[in-house]
Amino acid sequence: MPAMQFAALPYRVIEGRVEVLLVTSRETRRWVIPKGWPMRGKQPHQAAAREAFEEAGVKGDAAPEPIGGFTYWKKLRRNRLLCTVEVFAMTVSAELKVWPERRQRKRRWFPVAEAAEQVEEPGLAALIRDMLPAVASASKTTQSTPV
Repeated sequence: MPAMQFAALPYRVIEGRVEVLLVTSRETRRWVIPKGWPMRGKQPHQAAAREAFEEAGVKGDAAPEPIGGFTYWKKLRRNRLLCTVEVFAMTVSAELKVWPERRQRKRRWFPVAEAAEQVEEPGLAALIRDMLPAVASASKTTQSTPV
């Protein structure tokens, strides 16, 4: 049975263009979305928003319902673990200059199509490409503010 993780798909809309925030993984340095394990006392979307703060240094509103999910093999020290990830769209309202994992990761905004090309997991790429534009088009134009 796969392990469960929760992820945020941070996005912003600037002048009608949707951009997705990706971060590098700590071990392999590939582009990913902020994700992590369930947190005691937090709903899944709250855990996803917390991961976005810790890994990407952003704050915002994560939708309470997932926009989809994907599976991947998490590389552990001695083996691999199959994980199922529920993904929550998160409208970014602030980018922090200082955040917990800033020395361990890079973050970068990508247009939707480019973000889908940058990630390795096919299920995540499809989610970014096919589902995020619909979610984002329903929202008003936002501009994240550096804090």
